[in-house]
Amino acid sequence: MARIMIVDDNPAILGLLRQILEEEGHTVDDAPDGHVALRHFAGDPADLVICDVYMPNMNGIEFVMRVREAFPDARIIGMSGGGFLSAEAVLEAVRNLGAVGVLEKPFQVEDVIRLVNMALDG
Repeated sequence: MARIMIVDDNPAILGLLRQILEEEGHTVDDAPDGHVALRHFAGDPADLVICDVYMPNMNGIEFVMRVREAFPDARIIGMSGGGFLSAEAVLEAVRNLGAVGVLEKPFQVEDVIRLVNMALDG
């Protein structure tokens, strides 16, 4: 199975996604923000990254841009529940930066599994 990095500042989301993905047989790393995730990713890139957009220190859009710059083939799923902009607008921006998929919060377990499988197969 794959090694997946989850980047989100919400411990509940990290825990839920970890549980879903580990039950599917994946190995999971996590990071509370883009700076921490970028350090981990640069040292040992994951097969897939699931990244929230709104986070402190380094937001998801900046993180995606930096990962794309250093690792153009990285597979990234953007995730957001909205904020200043609608979730759809934010996720479209992440998709335009090269995310292979987007996940809107709140999400269903089936949606996470389907999207992860699609991202890993593509």
